[in-house]
Amino acid sequence: MLFCWCASAQTNSLFNRQRLNSLAQRWELDSLSQPATFVVTPYKPVYILPLRWSSSPNGQPRSGNSNPDYTVTDNLNLNNLEAKFQISFKVKVAQGLFWGNGDLWGAYSQKAHWQVYNASLSRPFREINYEPEAILNFTTHYSLFGFKGRMAGISVNHQSNGRSYPLSRSWNRIIAHAAFEKDDWQVFVRAWYRIPDDIDDNPNISRYVGHGDATVTYATDKDIFSATIAPNFSFNKNMKGSIELNWARSIKGNLKFHAQFFHGYGETLIDYNQLQTIVGVGISLVEWM
Repeated sequence: MLFCWCASAQTNSLFNRQRLNSLAQRWELDSLSQPATFVVTPYKPVYILPLRWSSSPNGQPRSGNSNPDYTVTDNLNLNNLEAKFQISFKVKVAQGLFWGNGDLWGAYSQKAHWQVYNASLSRPFREINYEPEAILNFTTHYSLFGFKGRMAGISVNHQSNGRSYPLSRSWNRIIAHAAFEKDDWQVFVRAWYRIPDDIDDNPNISRYVGHGDATVTYATDKDIFSATIAPNFSFNKNMKGSIELNWARSIKGNLKFHAQFFHGYGETLIDYNQLQTIVGVGISLVEWM
């Protein structure tokens, strides 16, 4: 995610806490945590992993589209080791909608994989995923299994890698979400519907990455742990999906040591149908929620 420039002291405080911000703080769900609109605030995690290792680099990507235009003939000599970073932010563009209970946000996330150690290929950026999003979010007040339901909403999401054939990948989704918290725990769940495309770069992507995900986050004074699970709910030989685990430990102020583990499909769009196990280490400034 983008290193956010904050326009107010209140927004800056979102980045300076050692523990998780409450959902009310991060999403401005009450009158005590509502700055003006058009202020840049955190969204998804912001990190850089200079060391990111993959068990199966995707040197010859394939698409579920049978069109010959999507055929990759050469197998790139990719390194197992590369760098990865993510930037992300959101901006509230309207508040107090729908009888004072809804806020409209614009968000942007970008994830990049850089073959920085691959001199034979001139150290290219292997894959960059761009993800703009419009989010309508509502404050909620209810309890479920001891957790407080703090917000729910819906978003329109586009994700693409900005490349031409045969490496073009993209999809559009309508995503419903809900978030809960209890003490040092937060849970964020999403379910999505893929909007059909006339020209489909990856028609079978949902078979690999599923139709939703859930992120569970736990914080202590020094550490933040998160797990994101995205199953495809095929409880047979076609069962796929992914799990991502993150650990961030405070070093100084916002700066944290960050470790990441991923296993499954869809770490990036170009890898949506490539099974990989991935380990990365680096630093982070913003974590989930």
